[in-house]
Amino acid sequence: MALAAYSIPFGLRDVKITPYDAAGTLGTAVDLPAGRTLSFAEAEDSEELRGDDRVVANHGNGPVVNWDLEGGGVSLEAMKVLTGGTITSSGTTPNVKKTLAKLATDVRPYFKIEGQVIGDNGGDLHCVIYKAKAVGDVGGDFTEGGFYLTGASGTGIGDATDKLWDYVHNETAAAIV
Repeated sequence: MALAAYSIPFGLRDVKITPYDAAGTLGTAVDLPAGRTLSFAEAEDSEELRGDDRVVANHGNGPVVNWDLEGGGVSLEAMKVLTGGTITSSGTTPNVKKTLAKLATDVRPYFKIEGQVIGDNGGDLHCVIYKAKAVGDVGGDFTEGGFYLTGASGTGIGDATDKLWDYVHNETAAAIV
């Protein structure tokens, strides 16, 4: 079967977030459990030069990606990638306790987002956002009778090689590495 001329993506299958270390090297990918939403929009702020009662020029300040994520449940490992902080474990079964602690001095880290959507006409489509950072709210709601949904929003900027984002259309569906 040949690669379709275009992808017809249907249903978010998987989302992984991968932290960058201080040197800009990617670490180990972390699954966003029960991924429900990966929204993506490229944007660019620009400045107009006006003179002689008209617009003379318009210059962009560089593109960014605005994104939103939502997944079901709470993964402390995913929350650490989104917000920073430290995970500690203590105790032994059946009394193991795992804690994500965030200090006021912990800065939010950069990470890569990759989402996989199955193509209705075969294969799949991966959306990759490089050097993302949660600059909006990160959290969820504990409600009576409802599941907790982890949500985050932020921006993505070019990585060390200036890659901002990719859409990867695969003839045969490929899991996120």
